[in-house]
Amino acid sequence: MGDILAHESELLGLVKEYLDFAEFEDTLKTFSKECKTKGKALPKTAGSSLRDSKSSIIQKDLIAAFDNGAQKVFFDLWEEHIPSSIRDGDSFAQRLEFYLHIHFAIYLLKRSVRRPDKEELDERISYFKTYLESKGAALSQTTEFLPFYALPFVPNPMVHPSFKELFQDSWSPELKLKLEKFLDLIFKASNTPKLLMLYKENGQSHKEMLQQLHQQLLEAERRSMTYLKRYNKIQADYHNLIGVTAELVDSLEATVSGKMITPEYLQSVCIRLFSNQMRQSLAHSVDFTRPGTASTMLRASLAPMKLKDVPLLPSLDYEKLKRDLIVGSDRLKAFLLQALRWRLTTSHPGEQRETVLQAYISNDLLDCQGHSQSSVLQLLHGRSHVVRQYMARLINAIASLAEGRLYLAQSTKVLQMLEERLKEEDKDVVTRENVLGALQKFSLRRPLQTAMIQDGLIFWLIDILKEPDCLSDYTLEYSVALLMNLCLRSAGKNMCASVAGLVLKVLSDLLGHENHEIQPYVNGALYSILSIPSIREEARAMGMEDILRCFMKEGNAEMIRQIEFIIKQLNSEEFPDGVLESDDDEDEDDEEDHDTMEADLDKDELIQPQLGELSGEKLLTTEYLGIMTNTGKTRRKGPAGVQWGGDEPLRRPVTPSGHRNGYPV
Repeated sequence: MGDILAHESELLGLVKEYLDFAEFEDTLKTFSKECKTKGKALPKTAGSSLRDSKSSIIQKDLIAAFDNGAQKVFFDLWEEHIPSSIRDGDSFAQRLEFYLHIHFAIYLLKRSVRRPDKEELDERISYFKTYLESKGAALSQTTEFLPFYALPFVPNPMVHPSFKELFQDSWSPELKLKLEKFLDLIFKASNTPKLLMLYKENGQSHKEMLQQLHQQLLEAERRSMTYLKRYNKIQADYHNLIGVTAELVDSLEATVSGKMITPEYLQSVCIRLFSNQMRQSLAHSVDFTRPGTASTMLRASLAPMKLKDVPLLPSLDYEKLKRDLIVGSDRLKAFLLQALRWRLTTSHPGEQRETVLQAYISNDLLDCQGHSQSSVLQLLHGRSHVVRQYMARLINAIASLAEGRLYLAQSTKVLQMLEERLKEEDKDVVTRENVLGALQKFSLRRPLQTAMIQDGLIFWLIDILKEPDCLSDYTLEYSVALLMNLCLRSAGKNMCASVAGLVLKVLSDLLGHENHEIQPYVNGALYSILSIPSIREEARAMGMEDILRCFMKEGNAEMIRQIEFIIKQLNSEEFPDGVLESDDDEDEDDEEDHDTMEADLDKDELIQPQLGELSGEKLLTTEYLGIMTNTGKTRRKGPAGVQWGGDEPLRRPVTPSGHRNGYPV
């Protein structure tokens, strides 16, 4: 009770502050009246109306200073009321501040009807220059801002092509809108009552802890199943070994009595010790009458015991599975899609994973071979965003394997539905990542490349790559890699030629991006499209060689050599000999002979099972166990890889995961 009394005033103040913030006016009056009646002292706090009024005045003053070009007034208010942690630590705030400095530097050039006052203009330019040399220097390595560092030294920025955008009528209003939204967000956050902040912090930490515990439980269950299978096998081998040992002891006792052990008996004992796969060959091809044969075979069989094949996973009832994927609840659909994906991603590479995939294909899990309207593929356009995301994840996982791509490519509707989902999905980042990942892997197959080019996917890619900083690392990397694969085709290059200026600007901006994983694909795309004369001409006109040489100063040795190849291509007059020019022959595929399952497929799971709810392999083997139909399958061998030399730009289609692992391309 003493603890409560000690903090009572503070607690009452938190309640009062929240009621004030949420505008519970009648409740607040009653609360204050009752506190007064009971003699409970309420701490004096500023009301929400006063606090909001003060914030509103500051915002209005900042916007007025922006409109009037009052540079000093604006930045005094900016530094006083925007927390330094946001100004120095938030990338959006830093970018916004940079453009605000540009706004005030060129204000007189844009607003003055007559020639602006030279002294005042010089003062503004000097202020901007000081900013560039101090706080603004941190952005000098960013491609987006690099041209603006030349602004203070250009005599007439209004006519310079690099600054044309700044003097368009729409530039200042758009910047003002960004400023207003930023200020709304900042001042709203600063007015959040302490009670709400405490609730959010504790609630979030508890939620994260619960999710972590659920994930650990799932991992423990998966490990438990694996260990149980291993235990059952070891136990069976142990019983077999005890039985054989007992028989051998009896045989030794018999030899003491003078009884002989026949070769047939020795053969039967050895066959029982060896694995099932060896029994038939041992029974017919090994001569047990020769001394030492049995011991030699036994040692040979024991040597690879540690490297025995991983057991196959239980077969499933795919008819029931597909039926529930179509007519089940959204939650059941999501758990089934998750379990089917996990079965593929967590299986051991080799026979176990190949058998899982072959079961999906032979049972046409995704209805790629059928023509029914109500197919599993329709889940990609389902009403539940969780189901849509988990369907995209499963398709991406299957597309990670060469046989899976071959299966998905059987139906044109798979590609069509993925392209539709890609263009429609603007809220769920993970769904778009997985759809994009699947399409990028599809681009290893020529017929699918052709279809994507004809569907205008290159234009969509160029459009989203105009703002790379707004994309996740996965989306950026797979978008650029997909663009490169499509640009390797004649049709893709010709499509780029129709928007040559835009494509070249996007690719040149990407050259200086901080995500260095995309560099090989940017270089490959540039090298490929520069084989088109009209694109070379456009590139020369925009000073592409100077841009490339600028990046050579900061690149590593491999990057420098690749750029040298690109510059050579830029300055060539004809298509150089020896380049692997991609033609329109659809019979040849650019498939790699390696399967890569990236870790991102299972990241950030949206659903967790509740207490007593089945998920993962346990759900599949409890509710959907089928007749044992699993059979191994000989892997289809891909064509011999053309080994890529790191000095040259990429000239064959690749996937980012395959390229990182150094597979032939």
